[in-house]
Amino acid sequence: MERGNLSVWGAMQYRSDTGQFEALDDQIATEYALTVKLDGEEFATIVCSPTHLRELVYGFLASEGMIREAAQVKRLHIDEDSGYVYAELTGQPSVAREKVSKRFIGSCCGKSRQFYFHNDMMTARTIMTRRTLTPEQCISFMEQLQKSSSDFHNSGGVHNAALAEGDGLLAVMTDVGRHNALDKLYGHCLLHQIGTANKAIVFSGRMSSEVVLKAAKMGCGIVLSKSAPTDLALRLAHDLGITCVGFIRGRQFTVYTHAERIVINHSLP
Repeated sequence: MERGNLSVWGAMQYRSDTGQFEALDDQIATEYALTVKLDGEEFATIVCSPTHLRELVYGFLASEGMIREAAQVKRLHIDEDSGYVYAELTGQPSVAREKVSKRFIGSCCGKSRQFYFHNDMMTARTIMTRRTLTPEQCISFMEQLQKSSSDFHNSGGVHNAALAEGDGLLAVMTDVGRHNALDKLYGHCLLHQIGTANKAIVFSGRMSSEVVLKAAKMGCGIVLSKSAPTDLALRLAHDLGITCVGFIRGRQFTVYTHAERIVINHSLP
């Protein structure tokens, strides 16, 4: 049985109107360490929220280049009490394990296309989608994400990632780590055979270079966020063909890259 994303912690709250402390039970984001053993060898430890762990592992393995589809995982057993997950692949990993953690910096396909790891170079791909969104869709998707996030409203300590299509959200994942939330979303798509090519990612956190790389690995050409981007994220997004929309708050937002996908007249293809 999965634990929840939140736990209760006894605390003291100071109130300026009374000048006193009051006892309260505060809801805090749960942080959980999950160690992945791949084909009998320790592969990685992920600090995460203890929900949708199966989706997290599949998405993480795909993001790291170990698998390209769910069928490549032969067996998967999660021992929540010990904090271990045991995964066995059907054959050799899609990317050699010794290359997963090796740093790689290159300038292919653009002077700013810097990849942190060799597997990023192998798995991130340039996005060619012609999918477009209207400003109203961008705003509506972010409003839907915020309304769906009771754990965030109750704790303020988690991130959310969603996949959007048409006028609604297809799936929403929550985690204490913003990258984990994206991996859970990726894993959900793999397990349910949901295509991502013409869909958008709606995200609660800052758009870092890692976020852009994960979007490229998923094949999503539009990332919508209520927060700010980093400069490396935007350079990567420019070269990888990803539209980055940030600061979606109220009725305003900022389009940083590939603005042609955000159109006022949505009659265009």
